[in-house]
Amino acid sequence: MSNLQRQLPNLGELAALLRFSPPTFGRREARLARAADIWDLRAIAKRRTPSAAFDYVDGAAGREITARRAREVFDAVELLPRILHGTAQSDLSTTIAGGASALPFGIAPTGFTRFMHSEGEIGGSRAAEKAGIPFSLSTMGTRSIEEVAAAAPAVRRWFQLYLWRDREKSRALLERAAAAGYDTLLVTVDTPVAGQRLRDVRNGMKIPPELTLKTVLDASYRPEWWFNFLTTDSLKFASLSNTSSDLPTLINGMFDSSLQFDDLRWIRELWPGRLFVKGVLTAEDARQSVAAGADGLVVSNHGGRQLDRAPVSFEALGEVRAEVGEEMEIILDSGIMCGADIVASLCAGADFVLVGRAYLYGLMAGGQQGVERAIELLAREVEVTMQLMGAGTVKDLTPDLIRRRPVGSSQRTVAEP
Repeated sequence: MSNLQRQLPNLGELAALLRFSPPTFGRREARLARAADIWDLRAIAKRRTPSAAFDYVDGAAGREITARRAREVFDAVELLPRILHGTAQSDLSTTIAGGASALPFGIAPTGFTRFMHSEGEIGGSRAAEKAGIPFSLSTMGTRSIEEVAAAAPAVRRWFQLYLWRDREKSRALLERAAAAGYDTLLVTVDTPVAGQRLRDVRNGMKIPPELTLKTVLDASYRPEWWFNFLTTDSLKFASLSNTSSDLPTLINGMFDSSLQFDDLRWIRELWPGRLFVKGVLTAEDARQSVAAGADGLVVSNHGGRQLDRAPVSFEALGEVRAEVGEEMEIILDSGIMCGADIVASLCAGADFVLVGRAYLYGLMAGGQQGVERAIELLAREVEVTMQLMGAGTVKDLTPDLIRRRPVGSSQRTVAEP
């Protein structure tokens, strides 16, 4: 027999509970609003983007061991809460490379970006402009140095350089970037040759993409992507010309595999702004980069997309920081998928973080609005995490606030080979 005493519903109380949201006619906005984290944006991106484009972002080199290890390492970090610290609000702003950023992370340089979504670098730079964070344009970008500067004139612009065999073309790129107001140069040094990205091989990835029966069928049930592809200007690397090739052939034919530290000194002489060396994973390389004139370092394994089984960036961070000391600025790149990853990286010694895949998942999920949603989700996660840890500012994130437990095998993985 029930112990509950039943009664008829109170219509007044029931009416107060009935609150229906007005219908929205923005399908993209509604779709993005339902995403609770970057993994949700990834799921939307996978549904809405052809396999070749999605796998170009989602994949990594070889058996994708480095990418999976990065996720396992981040998941193994414990964040230590400090109670009764009175942190009603946390200030997420910081400075990096001689300038301000409203958040402790920025947009990493990514190639072939308009293949993911036709808004590409324009959408990404405008989203960064709204958020008050730096946007990095890649040498392999699909909008030019000048186009990005015109589209988002107030965004803090960084330029990423791959040194070409043709030094005069590299010089011209640097001059154009400086003239267009790019204040920081990221020199990527971990790509003497293209990594073996097997998903791209299996998908027949080429620049520009070829319309085969397989690609047409794959795109046919993603009508928005297909419509955008057909009704916008042709897809190409904006800094290059007459390029039609698979990625390894293109990279290996243009990039200089004989790059040495003397070449870095040459770049240092040409570039008037801040210079960061991107792709540093060891103390020795950190030491030589500083000696060659670097103002800062980007600890990065290229998202696991170059050398499989390379060190995980988060684990290499401590060695690099110990070598260069506290005064040298260090940015961490590779594997960031949530605000807790960003906070853990700052605690471990990074001054700033670059976000690549996470931003591109947002772009694929919904263009500029998707990037804005990705930034919003990450910023909110950083803020809540800092408040729970009793950190009022980014400078409060110190090594004593994290603890590392042994890496297990049950963590969520980045890749789905």
